[in-house]
Amino acid sequence: MRASIFILIFLTITNIIMAKNFEKATLGGGCFWCTEAVYLELNGVIDVMPGYSGGHVKNPSYKEVCAETTGHAEVVQITFDPEVVSFSEILEVFFITHDPTTLNRQGNDVGTQYRSAVFYHSEKQKEVAEKVIQLFEEEKVYEELIVTKVTEFDKFYPAEDYHVNYFARNKNQGYCQFIVAPKMEKFRKIFKEKLKE
Repeated sequence: MRASIFILIFLTITNIIMAKNFEKATLGGGCFWCTEAVYLELNGVIDVMPGYSGGHVKNPSYKEVCAETTGHAEVVQITFDPEVVSFSEILEVFFITHDPTTLNRQGNDVGTQYRSAVFYHSEKQKEVAEKVIQLFEEEKVYEELIVTKVTEFDKFYPAEDYHVNYFARNKNQGYCQFIVAPKMEKFRKIFKEKLKE
């Protein structure tokens, strides 16, 4: 009898979670180690998966993407609760935590895989992305024009396991110390009110 009550409670909780209208956002903002680390700490984000989108090769490897033979960008696919964090807030974080004005590069990371891209999952996401870019340009947040491509989402290929939660597992690695950590510091300072507890 007790076991069936626990099973019923478990199934009820599972159904509530599955009934939630979570949304997905797929964003390319340079190295996915940086982008993943940022969104893992944003309140309302349920899951963040690094991977590849925007290319023409099925199931690309990291090595192939870095060789620029697949057309993919390094991206993160974010599952979020729109009742807690809106898509426009997701994009605000995106545009503040990377440089959307440099074509095919972020700092010393150069190549088409590092391009700035929003892969929209709906017409509403497309409209929001275009509006956010327009507002950033009107407010002259950046001196240069934003070159972020707003493209319809097609496919997402998860990255290899060793990329998942990379910053948290490799904080002493050089790239993490000199590139990811400063981005995280900036993000935490600007968005301190929106961080997970």
